[in-house]
Amino acid sequence: MDTKHIHIADYHYDLADERIAKFPLAQRDHSKLLIYNHGEVSEDVFYHLPEHLPSGALLVYNNTRVIQARMHFRKETGALIEVFLMEPTLPADYEQMFQSTAHCSWLCMVGNLKKWKEGALKRDFEIKGQKLTLTATMNRDKTAEKVGGTNYWIDFAWDNSQINFADILETVGELPIPPYLNRETQESDKTTYQTVYSKIKGSVAAPTAGLHFTDAVLKDIDARGIVRDEVTLHVGAGTFRPVKSDTIVEHNMHTEYIVVHRHTLQRLLEHDCQAIAVGTTSVRTLESLYYMGAKLALNPDATEDDLHVNQWEPYDLPHDANGLLLVDGRPLSVRESIQNLLDYLDHDHLDTLHSSTQIIIAPGYTYRIVKMLITNFHQPQSTLLLLVSAFLKGDWRKVYDYALTHDFRFLSYGDSSLLIP
Repeated sequence: MDTKHIHIADYHYDLADERIAKFPLAQRDHSKLLIYNHGEVSEDVFYHLPEHLPSGALLVYNNTRVIQARMHFRKETGALIEVFLMEPTLPADYEQMFQSTAHCSWLCMVGNLKKWKEGALKRDFEIKGQKLTLTATMNRDKTAEKVGGTNYWIDFAWDNSQINFADILETVGELPIPPYLNRETQESDKTTYQTVYSKIKGSVAAPTAGLHFTDAVLKDIDARGIVRDEVTLHVGAGTFRPVKSDTIVEHNMHTEYIVVHRHTLQRLLEHDCQAIAVGTTSVRTLESLYYMGAKLALNPDATEDDLHVNQWEPYDLPHDANGLLLVDGRPLSVRESIQNLLDYLDHDHLDTLHSSTQIIIAPGYTYRIVKMLITNFHQPQSTLLLLVSAFLKGDWRKVYDYALTHDFRFLSYGDSSLLIP
């Protein structure tokens, strides 16, 4: 299949607004669960999920936590300016960023930009009984140098070095729920739009397949001998960006930052490099590992930046009839690739792999690591729907037709599915 020239119109279905879940169920794990098992479709409830998973399997989920990334400033003229944090720049490390005191910088989307032509934005508020003034200044030189386009370099500064940026976001930031919900963020979203296992701050959107899990379901998974592990991929707003071009070759896939621990790589080797992925972000992380290990096979001196997976590399790099990449004319197994990453960490005395991925997974892609997928129901003509189609070898319509005719709820707060191709 010529993946680059897939017509996105072929991945359309009619999604009425009333099918989009505007709020979650009162009990997370009472959502419906569609099961696609080797072409057969049935349904259950999510709290029965562990019964459908093989004992001894490796389940991998994304432990990222959504930050209150949307801030509002009002100019002296009365104009309301929205600043939406997208990616930290100074410092670039998420953990260091949230611990920053006095100043930091982000790439941001800016709402009502035409009303902010010059000067700094200011906002006065109180944290922990202390008064504080936060200023936001657009660095137009840095914006042009860094990215341009829809993201702008914003320098933040505040006049109290006892307060860190995490405290500021918790006080004045707003949780950025998906735009297709067409409603304001509510206090309840601060809890319901986080997974029960979220802990590493950095996402501007939730890894929504994980929203169905409860402590009870996780306990049942453990009791059945299923091994749980986690990765971190900070979800960017690009996950909501529709494909606007006729063919996907013209679509620029967004970059997302990932963290994978050494023990996760070891567990992959222990499980024959096979995993059950919770959500598309876990898929993108796990599948990117194969290509990162391949880069090390080609260049053992590669840096973490060099390990970045570009959008079309899985399709453009030479591979054999089974889709394995060719290194020095020989197919590179998944096991060898994962071992390369472990050797890389050992060589540099590291416990975690930090890199990024721009991978686009669409029909024509050969899955390497993910063998079962737990995921929600995605928007028409989206890259997430392409990922599901690739996983089901094109049989996505059977799943979506069933969901549409059996009262399933769609998108972030909607129902779930377990896909076994």
